[in-house]
Amino acid sequence: MTPTKTIKTEIKINAPRERVWEVLIKDEYTQQWYTEFCEGSKAETTWEEGSAAIFTDSNGNGMVTTIAVNRPTEELIIQYEGLMINGKPDYDSPQAKEVKKGYESYLLDEKNGITTLRTAAAMSEEFFEMTGDAWERAKDKIKQLAEQK
Repeated sequence: MTPTKTIKTEIKINAPRERVWEVLIKDEYTQQWYTEFCEGSKAETTWEEGSAAIFTDSNGNGMVTTIAVNRPTEELIIQYEGLMINGKPDYDSPQAKEVKKGYESYLLDEKNGITTLRTAAAMSEEFFEMTGDAWERAKDKIKQLAEQK
């Protein structure tokens, strides 16, 4: 599958990039902004480059991914590999094949204590329709969490 749609966002956050990075990868924060996609969502990963990352909701449904790039406080790229269905990985169903080769990227750039966060998510048309509004809400939640401290 070649991703057919890309959701791109950009937001300026009044916080240093180290703080924004914490919000992107620490459980205490991710579980708050992942809720914008689906209630009860969480990540199981070490965030190490090349490692697996499993994103699931409270029913065990979600995505199987790989951390393709992890340059702390600068860039994070997550490559989609398949789906999680009821707690089991699925790489071969038509729906799982639809998500393969999709990705999410997070780029951080800081100037004078203001971090610009640019996100991109390439995905199939179906997932684009399902998650487009959620990306806007998630971006705003990341800003809110990063600026709280």
